[in-house]
Amino acid sequence: MALPSHVPVLIAGGGPVGLMLAALLAEYGIASLTLEADDDYCSGSRAICISRRSQEIMGWAGADRPLMATGLAWTGGRSYYRDREVLHFEMPHDPLQRYAPMVNIQQYSVEEYAHQAMQRHPELASLRWSARVAGLRTDADGVTVEVDAEGQRQTVRADWLIACDGGRSTVREAMGLKLEGMQYEGRYVIVDIEQESQRPVERLAWFDPPSNPGSTLLMHRQPGNVWRVDYQIRDDEDPEEAVKPENVLPRVQSHLDMIGETAPWKPLWISIYNAKCLTLDSYRHGRVLFAGDAGHLVPIFGVRGLNSGLDDAGNLAWKLAWVLKGQAPDGLLDSYSVERVHATRQNLAYGAKSTEFMAPPDYGFRLMREAALRLSLVDDSVRSLINPRQSAPISYDTSPLNLEDRAPRAGDAAPGQPAPEALLHDGETPRHLSEYFGAGFVALAFSPDAAQAAELDALAASTQGAPHPLRVLRVDAGEGGLRDTHGQLRQRFGGDAGTVYLMRPDGYVLGRWTTPEASALRAALKPYYPSIDLNAH
Repeated sequence: MALPSHVPVLIAGGGPVGLMLAALLAEYGIASLTLEADDDYCSGSRAICISRRSQEIMGWAGADRPLMATGLAWTGGRSYYRDREVLHFEMPHDPLQRYAPMVNIQQYSVEEYAHQAMQRHPELASLRWSARVAGLRTDADGVTVEVDAEGQRQTVRADWLIACDGGRSTVREAMGLKLEGMQYEGRYVIVDIEQESQRPVERLAWFDPPSNPGSTLLMHRQPGNVWRVDYQIRDDEDPEEAVKPENVLPRVQSHLDMIGETAPWKPLWISIYNAKCLTLDSYRHGRVLFAGDAGHLVPIFGVRGLNSGLDDAGNLAWKLAWVLKGQAPDGLLDSYSVERVHATRQNLAYGAKSTEFMAPPDYGFRLMREAALRLSLVDDSVRSLINPRQSAPISYDTSPLNLEDRAPRAGDAAPGQPAPEALLHDGETPRHLSEYFGAGFVALAFSPDAAQAAELDALAASTQGAPHPLRVLRVDAGEGGLRDTHGQLRQRFGGDAGTVYLMRPDGYVLGRWTTPEASALRAALKPYYPSIDLNAH
């Protein structure tokens, strides 16, 4: 089947990031074609921990429902030094949250659910298996891409090319770009096994366990009675020999024996991994943008790899849609690079610390880790050093989109920060604040009086011609508004009567004001809604 000669957006790479980006663009009414070199979803579990933020992003396209139905939620974990527990951590969570802090599920399921979300808009989002980018030429108006598909070389013209084609990105290589940073020598064997277990779903880690002396070993339960087992091999072990079943299975069996998992088991998938802290300096190069592993490689410790890629998709989708719909100039996409490169550098800093503890790169680090582990047996205050610091949303403190803070004594939700979750009520219907993100901008008004409510309604009405107009949420404003039943919104946003927050489509705070003039809100939204009249009264 011939490929189209022209597409608004061509996505190279049909992994979870590329497929989710295509699904989100379709929700915004943007057509795309995704090319995947393989002929099916990935093999093996690969990335397995999906953060709360990633669940929210998947929810914008409806992909959260199957994930929540199938995945295994967890809120904490345990670490052991040899055979003694030295840490039991819990991630921030309360029973009113919409999503669990983490959900364990195999990457191929995430890809399937993202693909299903694409298929809600078959007229907009299409996927071609066994098709790969073979070359490209860029110019001021777009990208001409050579594609190998079904044994033929075809040419596709795209207004925008998004590289989501992984750590060995063909697009990145074709453009002569290189990831910069560092790579750790320590290697981990990754094994999926099938075995029934009644253990709670937790992140489990052993340092120098009797089952595998000198190694570090991690375990996660997954759907389908699958255990994910990662263990470190010695520096002098041959990686090719280390992944042979005759060398892997005895080590896994030894550990299962140690922890008392006696049910029959069988191996499903074996691979090897070493941590990398690498990134491009910019994720925008003219009409080519990079997302996921094509732009950055983050260590698995702290589960920031796939989650940061999904956050790339959530950041990029609305901005690209605004540009393609003529709602904003393409300079808006520069902020994608600024924000997500900043996020990557934060993730790399956390990931490097976790890697240096999980796989010490030299004798000095091994000595410090050994000291911390030994002290943790007798001193609780040391145990925080063992905490793996799981993935969390990054604040865009330096974003060019942030507006001057006009409510500095309000709550934690300052410009550039992700809006905290809160459970509200619309009449008798519970509504999480995050349910209102993923479309247009959102204005959150605390107890507005009649005049302010009328001004906000007029502002929203002036955006009705846009593909995704402004949505106004009035909180504790009487009939027709939302009720902050549990007080979470005021606790986390600190809004006194008359306070207004503007949130971006991706749930980040654009600006906040105490009793703002209508003109200030119009000016704040004008770059994203050209139909707004700055002189309106």
